[in-house]
Amino acid sequence: MKRSRKNIFIILSVIALLLAMMVWYKYEYSMGKAEAIQVNSANLDRRLLIATQKSSFKDSVTQLLVKHFTSYPVFIKVIDISSLSKIDPADYTAIAIIHTWENWEPPSEVKSFIERTTAIREKIIVLTTSGAGSFKMKEVDAITGESKIEDAPQFADKLIGWLAPILMDKN
Repeated sequence: MKRSRKNIFIILSVIALLLAMMVWYKYEYSMGKAEAIQVNSANLDRRLLIATQKSSFKDSVTQLLVKHFTSYPVFIKVIDISSLSKIDPADYTAIAIIHTWENWEPPSEVKSFIERTTAIREKIIVLTTSGAGSFKMKEVDAITGESKIEDAPQFADKLIGWLAPILMDKN
């Protein structure tokens, strides 16, 4: 009888420890909510949506994208990925999604958005960050890497290289 109580105690302790580690991981590594902003006139024909999460790396990449495209006749809207369900992709010339791979998959908001936009995938680019720097959704064009702040300019340049032809080619 004592042995079974001890075994139960050990099992419950391991479960409690795993739960505590999961809570800590979620708290430590979860992304904050990105601040929504709009740049340039919403009446412009060329429109760029940037859906992102809040982190130093993602904020830096987003700021570099906004800075680059501000001088062009492009309406820029930045939102948190949690708002993707409210977005009609037909309203945008190009869409950049910047997110972290969480729990071995993309955030559910990103996954749902990609699943409902199969007809316009050619105007969507995704930057996926992860610990390994190589995870991405198979269904969409993606740039992958680790969230190293010193690499933000290179990732922004890659995104600009993909977005600029789409945004500047619009008749």
